[in-house]
Amino acid sequence: MHKLNVLVAGSTGYIGIQLIKLLIKHKYINIKYLCGNSSVGKKISFYDKSLSKFKLPKIVKFNKKILKDVQIIFTALPNGEAQDISKHLEKNHTLIDLAADFRLAKASDYLKWYKQKHRASNLIKKSIYLLPEINRKMIKKYNIISCPGCYPTSILLPLVPLLKKNLIKFNNIIIDSKSGYSGAGRGVHKKYEDKNLYESLSAYGVGFHRHNSEIDQMLKKFTKKKFQFTFTPHLTPMFRGILSTIYVDLENKISQSKVLTTLKSFYKKESFVKILKSDSLLSTNAVINTNDCHISVCKSKYSNKIIILSAIDNLIKGGAGQAVQNLNNKFNFPEKTGLK
Repeated sequence: MHKLNVLVAGSTGYIGIQLIKLLIKHKYINIKYLCGNSSVGKKISFYDKSLSKFKLPKIVKFNKKILKDVQIIFTALPNGEAQDISKHLEKNHTLIDLAADFRLAKASDYLKWYKQKHRASNLIKKSIYLLPEINRKMIKKYNIISCPGCYPTSILLPLVPLLKKNLIKFNNIIIDSKSGYSGAGRGVHKKYEDKNLYESLSAYGVGFHRHNSEIDQMLKKFTKKKFQFTFTPHLTPMFRGILSTIYVDLENKISQSKVLTTLKSFYKKESFVKILKSDSLLSTNAVINTNDCHISVCKSKYSNKIIILSAIDNLIKGGAGQAVQNLNNKFNFPEKTGLK
């Protein structure tokens, strides 16, 4: 089969590097351009030595002329920059954005949460938020694909089926998430240089983390319910991985085993979501360097409550891997291509 040419914008960040590592293994993809700003003219191996054994293009500055040579544009850029690129898309282009530019359905919500005006608001309705296990059937209709954030991926996958089936109460969901510091991007080292990043645990965005907007919007969209949740993220002294601990109240006469069987049934045909046996204790170690999400349902000391554990690799299932998964669904490639 003829390979599709790809452009990766934002190629030197943690997500960009991870995306390149996956695309190198993808038999239907040719990496035509790597784009950056301060990195122009450098080899990508300058940022990750393991890439030195591969023949990859030098980093160039993005300009709309090079779009004529590619079919797929991945954007792993600071929020706002994919909006500018989206204005130059032709009908034969597919844009897969790994940032937040097209995650929110209203430009006013983007302004509220990201503190900047949306510069391509006319294209929001032409984009889709794509969590493949939940709404992949919609992907064919859209050429702008927004990939979910890392925290929301770990949270929506266990919650959506349970809320859809009315197994848990809607008014008291508590989400405690812990992420490796790679989730904060390369700038994390400067931002936390006085906080002993490698030996401490930090809560941040308490009550108002930007991913609140995404979680809220998608739970409403996928479940058609009104609910309340509290989400608190933490930065941990590990490089990669997310573990979300979710505390929920059960609806009347709903058991832990009913929750478990519902999740198993919902995801029985999914390659990347694994529902573990009851009360399994999760570790991020089991999902590192995979596109998997592991979910465990644990009993609480209270019979009307359960504790759900959800683990992913934030750079793969929470980022580059999910982007490749969406690519595969869009172009009818086997979903595991490049992700084994």
